[in-house]
Amino acid sequence: MTAYRSMIFASALMLSPLLHAGEGTQANLISEAPADAKVYIISPKDGETVPQTFTVKFGLSGMGVAPAGVDKEKTGHHHLLIDVDEMPDMTKPLPATENIVHFGGGQTETELTLPPGKHTLQLVMGNHLHIPFKNPVMSKKITVVVE
Repeated sequence: MTAYRSMIFASALMLSPLLHAGEGTQANLISEAPADAKVYIISPKDGETVPQTFTVKFGLSGMGVAPAGVDKEKTGHHHLLIDVDEMPDMTKPLPATENIVHFGGGQTETELTLPPGKHTLQLVMGNHLHIPFKNPVMSKKITVVVE
């Protein structure tokens, strides 16, 4: 997962102005997603055995993808939760950690390297401020087995 440290640092840089901008109420910062919005993992499939380095492809319907910081209606960006058992506070910006990877550039896939064993993957859409939508747009959690 060390390959993601630079991505986590970049995500933290993008978040820092937002963390200091707290002039409005938190409720004003939470966006509404379209009712038909769905996010899902195209590949790998649930239960699939994968090599240590593999590609994760993100799917989205009912809304569009826009980079973090772009406040455009009916859009958001992906966050990949890796081995997360307890969901973070869904009313605040998702933290950038080794287990919560931000794709604030609008990416729709990533190459992931994980140690051997079972791992869970789940996508959560965030608005322009990395805050999950009022009506959360989350994928089903899948399990992969890393060789």
